[in-house]
Amino acid sequence: MTTPPTEAVTELLRAWGDGDEGALARLMPLVETELRRLARGYMGRERREHTLQTTALVNEAFIRLTDARQVRWQDRAHFLGISARLMRRVLVDYARRRGFHKRGGGAERVTLHEELMASPVPSVDVVALDRALEALEQSDPRKSRIVELRFFGGLSVEETAEVLHVSADTVKRDWRLAKLWLLRELEGERP
Repeated sequence: MTTPPTEAVTELLRAWGDGDEGALARLMPLVETELRRLARGYMGRERREHTLQTTALVNEAFIRLTDARQVRWQDRAHFLGISARLMRRVLVDYARRRGFHKRGGGAERVTLHEELMASPVPSVDVVALDRALEALEQSDPRKSRIVELRFFGGLSVEETAEVLHVSADTVKRDWRLAKLWLLRELEGERP
């Protein structure tokens, strides 16, 4: 399936934000493939015995998206960024409910190296990574958003730059620095 024209998605997002319920019904088939791609990316980083399914993650994110009526949608990249954040929240909430934050929950720790993203990725301690991202957000919100959009959302450098209204070079530089910062934080959490 090809990616829908960005203009069509942007137009439907704005119409939905302005109260057109029919726009949401027309929008979902256009973005469902991208939402599933995001969800597969997230689930691919989870532990093997994770009980949440990709479809359930997409559905839960969709439910949370329907509550996001107050968002002034900018474009498709903005929508994907918000969706990535919602999926991260769903997984963190799920992990906390399941109690996997205690003693590491049996999840393997991983580093955020580019090489791992191209190969099968071991599971991530979502709660520990979320804590580290929250700490990063306190010191540098833009770097935190870049990690969220790139690592979790699967957005390209260019899409991330578009969402954050910065240059691609800025995204690349912040991405490198954020990965190093997170690595140091996550390594520090080991017992």
